[in-house]
Amino acid sequence: MRIKNVRIYTMDDNDRVIDKGFVTVENGIITAVEEGSPSECSENDIDGRGMTLYPGFIDAHTHMGLTSAGVGIEGEDLNEEFDPCTPQLRIIDGINPIDHSFEMARQAGITCVIVSPGSTNPIAGSIAAVKTAGKRIDKMVVKTVGMKFALGENPKLTYMDHEQSPATRMAVASIIRDNLCKAQRYMRDIEQAETESDLPDYDSSMEALLPLLRREIKAHFHCHRADDIFTAVRIANEFDLDYTLIHCTSGHLIADELADENVSCVVGPVICDRCKPEMAELSPANAAVLKANGLEVAVCTDHSEVPIEYLPISVGICIKHGLSFYDGVKAVTCTPAKIADIFDRVGSIEVGKDADMVLFEGNPFEVMSSPALVMIGGKTVGRDNV
Repeated sequence: MRIKNVRIYTMDDNDRVIDKGFVTVENGIITAVEEGSPSECSENDIDGRGMTLYPGFIDAHTHMGLTSAGVGIEGEDLNEEFDPCTPQLRIIDGINPIDHSFEMARQAGITCVIVSPGSTNPIAGSIAAVKTAGKRIDKMVVKTVGMKFALGENPKLTYMDHEQSPATRMAVASIIRDNLCKAQRYMRDIEQAETESDLPDYDSSMEALLPLLRREIKAHFHCHRADDIFTAVRIANEFDLDYTLIHCTSGHLIADELADENVSCVVGPVICDRCKPEMAELSPANAAVLKANGLEVAVCTDHSEVPIEYLPISVGICIKHGLSFYDGVKAVTCTPAKIADIFDRVGSIEVGKDADMVLFEGNPFEVMSSPALVMIGGKTVGRDNV
């Protein structure tokens, strides 16, 4: 099957844009990306009629399926807020793929989401990249991509209400450090064990942190305020973690300092108010300023803080406030794929990658735009007059 007669934003590492070309798909995988017209056609081919084909959009930070729409507390699986350190929690055990938000994502051209636990705990649990089509979460998962950490108001206020630690930013950072140090010792004990009887007693929370210490997954730091952002950088550097900054709300004020750290940022939510003190410096120009200072920037909704279907509009607002159109496309395709270390499968239109693509007639980031075609794994999940 081919999608032909389309302009193609490949979003590959060569920044290739094909003015008129076609993409061939076999068994859910892209097998050709070519200029011109195919030499042969079949009845299954899709004529794009000059529209523009993009990689399927990716939201780099969501809580998809952890808060079921219209259900209330029974559907809340976002925060395990009775223990400040829960790295052993597996995100896929909390995601409800039947939740309406997955359908809304598909309708907006979002084919993959990064799903994270909430931010009440200094260490909250694993993070996974998930396709937005499917009924069984085990078949939708691309891979586990990270471990969630949270700084600032959320853990402070949660445990202050519980009348336990942490109640200060110092204590939040201390809990993170203590557990990373314990995990380092646990890892050394495993590596130095000469026999099975020498192995340390199994500890699920320490086991969960080992891939992080081995840099097999990233630390995702929830941080809004400038001082919290620098605490995230400080801890990551102390423990040699591969990491990314989530929200990074005050990033535009310290972009020159962050540029020295060569760190990626996931900006958002964009369509929201300054709903708490640490978001006082919220600016729609944040993404543009960070990008201008050389940082890699993805845009997120933080669903359900902003409904998932407003991801393209969020990018449009960032473009309105200084981000280039091409960098806007990158912010929801190749950049989040690279941040999540899933660029080998998604985030660009290249041979060998999953056939996750979205076709638009006009600007995909305008409020009146809807995709003419949405494809996930070579299967059409949304189609309008093509």
